[in-house]
Amino acid sequence: MMIRRNRATPIALTALALTAGLALSACGGSTGAKSADGKVNVVASFYPLQYLAEQIGGDHVKVTDLTAAGVEPHDLELTAKQVATVQTAGAVVYLKGLQPTVDKAVAQSSSKYVVDAAALSPLVDHHLDEGGAESGTDPHIWLDPTRYATVAKGVGAELAKADPAHAADYQKNTDALVAQLATLDQSFQSGLKSCTRKAFVTSHAAFGYLADHYGLQQIAINGVDPESEPTPARLAQIQQAAKDNGVTTIFFEALVSPKLADSVAKDLNLKTAVLDPLEGVKAGSQDTYFTIMQQNLSNLQAALGCAS
Repeated sequence: MMIRRNRATPIALTALALTAGLALSACGGSTGAKSADGKVNVVASFYPLQYLAEQIGGDHVKVTDLTAAGVEPHDLELTAKQVATVQTAGAVVYLKGLQPTVDKAVAQSSSKYVVDAAALSPLVDHHLDEGGAESGTDPHIWLDPTRYATVAKGVGAELAKADPAHAADYQKNTDALVAQLATLDQSFQSGLKSCTRKAFVTSHAAFGYLADHYGLQQIAINGVDPESEPTPARLAQIQQAAKDNGVTTIFFEALVSPKLADSVAKDLNLKTAVLDPLEGVKAGSQDTYFTIMQQNLSNLQAALGCAS
């Protein structure tokens, strides 16, 4: 079970749903299985799943992302309106265990078409390396392109059930996206094949699946929750592991403060760089899953001394 701070209680969530339902009923609300222009209303819990729904659904869907751009998805608290949107959506795409308030809203949803990414690509526990005490189920399956492709196929199949008239388009779009992911996987395979080092230090234990798939070693300062606090003993372990493995770079992420990574890097006289867990994108950013993953590959190659 993933380690998380306390979130909204079932009673509070139910109250939100009732409030939202009354409000929408009073004003003839716009939630429902289909939008006014006949598109399937799809609710996605955070960016990687939003991206899949948009790429596969194309012009036949209207996708609502519950996690706003620039917001760390672990911290999501649903509004009453969002709860109602989940409960009446034409299809829902989420990852059970990552966002407890979303899990509860989905459990109360009347939608017949629900995709749980964690059921399509089962999660594993990635313990902190080098003696770290924290462990928890790791939700970051999308950072392994092959696992993300498996989820994509599940999203495509569910959209075809929700909207059979456009099933052929959903299949075509799924096939195209899976082919792109296969190309990305090959880029990582070849790009990380000949490297001087295999270990990398990151502020957040988000890269276990990526490390497993490409034969690398993740040394994480924090656990699966990016805002957890490492103990002094843990920091000492990280410093020793960095020295033992010839680490040159401490990675931090885009949506969380880099202060901790900066501090560790300063103590060891190392560089810092971004390794983006792709839990979201910054507001106004033109980046996509693929552009960010390519940048991650470039940053890993530089840090690990990989042959070009």
